Parts: sequence; C-alpha cells; structure tokens
Amino acid sequence: MHFNRKNKVVNQLLKQLTETYQNKTVLLTGHTGFKGAWLAIWLNELGANVIGYSLDPETKGSLFESAGLQEKMTDIRGDIRDFAKLKSVFEQYQPDIVFHLAAQSLVKYSYDYPVYTYDVNVMGTMYVLEAIRQTKSVKAGIFVTSDKCYENNEWIWGYRETDPLGGYDPYSSSKGCCELLISSYRHSFFPISDYQKHGVLLASVRAGNVIGGGDWSKDRIVPDCIRALRAKEPIVIRSPQAIRPWQHVLEPLSGYLLLGTKLYRGETNYAEAWNFGPEPESITTVEKLVHKIIHSWKSGSWELATAKPQVHEATLLSLDISKAKYHLNWHPKWRIEETVQKTIEWYQQYRTTDNYDLCVGQIKEYVKES
Repeated sequence: MHFNRKNKVVNQLLKQLTETYQNKTVLLTGHTGFKGAWLAIWLNELGANVIGYSLDPETKGSLFESAGLQEKMTDIRGDIRDFAKLKSVFEQYQPDIVFHLAAQSLVKYSYDYPVYTYDVNVMGTMYVLEAIRQTKSVKAGIFVTSDKCYENNEWIWGYRETDPLGGYDPYSSSKGCCELLISSYRHSFFPISDYQKHGVLLASVRAGNVIGGGDWSKDRIVPDCIRALRAKEPIVIRSPQAIRPWQHVLEPLSGYLLLGTKLYRGETNYAEAWNFGPEPESITTVEKLVHKIIHSWKSGSWELATAKPQVHEATLLSLDISKAKYHLNWHPKWRIEETVQKTIEWYQQYRTTDNYDLCVGQIKEYVKES
C-alpha cells in the first residue's frame, strides 16, 4: 500500500513529490542496480508508473530481486548501448520524466575494462539524451554522474558545480565526459531561451559515496564489511586513510526526486549540474567508517590488506552542497552515525523481513525527518 495515501499530515517534501510523480510515467535506466532499485521503490510508493530499462542484476540476491520489484513495475532488460531497443521503449511508453542511472560504476573495474567503461558511460548517456530528443512526451531528464567527475587536486574543501571537470582513472574521466555531453545537449538542443518551443529541461547530479541496505557489489566497502562480519572474518581494508563523503542512499535520491519536481514544472533555472553530498562531519576516513560499522554490528575486527593498491585511487574527495541547500532547499537528514545505523539495521533484518517493506520503512523514517 502506498504510504502517502493514508498519511493525513503530509510534510512539504512528500507533498511536492506526490504531486509531481503520482500517475506519471517515469523511465528509469539501471533499475536493477543498488541505487536504481531504491529509486524504483520510492517512485512506486509515490504512485508513479515506473518503466525500468537495464541489464540483469550483477549480483546474486540483488535488492531488485529480493524486493520483488519485477512484480511492481515494468521490467525491461536491455543494454543501454542498444539504441534501437532503447528508442523503441521510449516510443512505446512515452515517459514524462527520465532518470538515467545505468552505468559501469566501479573504479577498479574501469582499469581492467576501460573501453567498456567509456562505451557504457559516455555512449550510453548519449543514447539516452538522443532518445529524449526524439520523444516529445519527455519534460525532464535527470542524469546521475559522480562526485569523481571533478579534476581532483586533493583539496581540503569541497568541489563546487563550477569547478573544472576531469578524472584520473577511466571511470572518473568517463563521468567527466558525461557532464560535458549533457551540457552540450542542453545548449545545442534544449536551450533555456527556447524552452517554450522544446519543453525539455535536463540536469546532472553528482553524489558522494552512497551506502545503504541491499548493496552487494564487489569492491565496495559496506558489502565487503557485511560479508566479512557474517563470516566472522576480519574486514580487509586497502586504503584506511582515504577520505570520502559518506551518505545514505536516500539522501541523494531525495535530491534527485526534488530536482525532478522543479524540472517537470518548467522551472528553467534548475536545468544545471547539482551536488548532493553529506554534511562535513560525514566526510571521514574509510577506517573510521569501518569502526562505526563494527560498533553498530556489535562485533568484528579489521586488518590492512597485505598487498598495496595496484591502481590509483584518490585519497581526499568532498562536495560543496551550498547550491542545493540554498537554491533547492535540500538538506542532508542523516549524519554518519544514523547512516551507518540504518544500513546495519537493514542487513541485520533482510533475511527475516520482506525486503520491499524494509526499504519502504526506511523511506518513511527518512521522509518524516524531512
């Protein structure tokens, strides 16, 4: 049952989201992934007609499968690089709003498969942009890139949306390329000055290091921790002093959804790039995050990996979220302690609780605090 239908005291965020997404057709690429599955659940609870386009889940027991999402939305399997199929989906379902999350999202993997990484991330983004250009129903497009799209100089302050794009490794670089591509389409085919003619607004969004229940990806710190803790083995850490902007998955998703309401309503000044990161106190080292995870799990230990990292990874990265705070009125709700607590609660309950309901319960908690 949709939580918004029985809630008599609807807060402002929920009211905005419900008014925008209820009964709208929303096309979501990458819906079988971790963030995509959470976004699909939230959109479904808002009453949207969710159309998913993605490859099969990459991990066994994925959140998409365990939450039974294939029965709650239109589930279409396809490669984002297959433009003919992608375009046919746009033509058949005529989406109002598009969220593009499909990507190759792992830094280490991008070193082994750089061509594939650029092909999926850059050309995949191109094909979604082109499908939007050729589909008259679309009013808003939100493209998820990465905080790693910036030229990282290991600054102690957060990167702003106007800072130079770059990327050392293939993954980060591919996301910088995506940002340039989105900007090019926005200026070339959907200029703000001609909005009354084309009626399309595009935005790109850059989040921090997202954690939360249901992530089983390889080479990701939380899934690695959970696997080790369940096996009663030490957690192996490669770069304990690396500093990252940790945030619960619901934080950036709330920003994406809120931004989508602005774009759908035709508020042209929101068709830009946006950062959705945590507050400064949640920007901390991998080691401190692992200590918090062990504390919430109530047992466990960690050890340093014996082999040194074989690829370059940034040691310091953070986002400046002033723009989202002051112009979008978006603010992070859960600090690092709550973020870890909610994440561990999910992993400790997922075997005995319906996974869809487990996610909806946390969405309810999050919205109440908004």
